[in-house]
Amino acid sequence: MHKQLLLGLSLAVALSGCQKKAEGQTVAVVNKDEITSSELNGELANAKLPADVDKKEATNRILQGLIDRRLLADQARQEGIDQSPEFISRQRRMNEELLIGMLASRQMDASKLPTDAEIAAFQNKYPQAFAKREVWKLAQVQYQTPADPAVKAKILQTKSIDELIAVLTAARIPFQRANNQIATNVIPPDMYPRLASMTSGEPFIVPNGTASVASSVTSREPAPLVGPPARTEAVNLIRRQQSGDALQQRLKDLRKSAKIEYKEGFGPPK
Repeated sequence: MHKQLLLGLSLAVALSGCQKKAEGQTVAVVNKDEITSSELNGELANAKLPADVDKKEATNRILQGLIDRRLLADQARQEGIDQSPEFISRQRRMNEELLIGMLASRQMDASKLPTDAEIAAFQNKYPQAFAKREVWKLAQVQYQTPADPAVKAKILQTKSIDELIAVLTAARIPFQRANNQIATNVIPPDMYPRLASMTSGEPFIVPNGTASVASSVTSREPAPLVGPPARTEAVNLIRRQQSGDALQQRLKDLRKSAKIEYKEGFGPPK
């Protein structure tokens, strides 16, 4: 009898010792699952709050959102969603993308700083991002990409947004108009020469999933990037380019040394 009492007391003490409390580095406990201050600080950093925001109110609001997310995730686990093939596949993809992103960041951190001559050469090679940078105002039309090749061909032949809208209207394709703007430094270098040489008002089309966005430049305003900001931007772009080139080379080497087997009919294109 005494042994049973002692065993019961021992278990009670052990269980009370394992009970988690919202203290120290733990800002909340959700069904025995801790939320730490480092997790909360990470959420605050990702939120990119304005400087004049009420920090305490924002912290409390973000913590509540973190608690809600934890509760819903726990519910999903209880329903077995975390064991489904779709979840496992998507989780693996997310993990791989995170790992590749961190590998790229490490590669960029390890890359050497470019010389003054390399920075100057880079700025001269891409003037649209620096001395000749511009801000283009755009008239845009978003629509579902048609499946009919004939309609696609007519769209590609249009010379203005109004002509494109006429084609969409005739084909009974819904669309939405909008105004936007873009700085030339964010345009991919291989696309810039073609876009810069297009006549005023001529639309260029960019696919976006099952939809397409047609844009035409309505005005071009000079917005040069020079001096220290230009140098900082050039250094970042050069290092990012170096990191990308290095990763591509590593990928080539990894493919050469890897043993990759394909099921019949799934091999790479010749």
